[in-house]
Amino acid sequence: MRRFLLLMLAVIMITLTSHSVLAQSKATPGFERLKSLVGEWQGKGPDGQQVNVSYQVISAGSVLVETLQSGTEPNMVTLYHLDGDKIMVTHYCSIGNQPRMVADAPAGEIKNLNFKFVDVTNLAKPSAGHMRNLAVTFEDKDHIKQVWTWREDGKDQLTTFNLERKKS
Repeated sequence: MRRFLLLMLAVIMITLTSHSVLAQSKATPGFERLKSLVGEWQGKGPDGQQVNVSYQVISAGSVLVETLQSGTEPNMVTLYHLDGDKIMVTHYCSIGNQPRMVADAPAGEIKNLNFKFVDVTNLAKPSAGHMRNLAVTFEDKDHIKQVWTWREDGKDQLTTFNLERKKS
């Protein structure tokens, strides 16, 4: 009986250890930096309209949900999650397509994350408009900058949002 209990304890320890090793990723520090954004943010869009952004962690801490509302435009949702040693973004655009982008998290302190285009679903045609890239700059704990790249007919246009954490 004692031998059986020791064997079961060993199996449990190996399972727990292997799970925590599998859960670690080179991108974990970058993803944790993104999760530090949880809460409400505000700023102005390039057209001067008020922008409100909220961040929420779901699915046992494995997904960060960003909801962006700008002026009278429909809300847009962006999901961030780990994908191996990268951070994946799926942007659910108000025009109905879903571009996916991926970033390598740099070593050391995370000041920037640069998401590059992987693919897009529900695109009407290859030249149709869609988000192509996203650069996130962490200026300090209460200020971030997002630069979105929109591509349509082969031409890129940048849109910058300077956001500040709302004070309670």
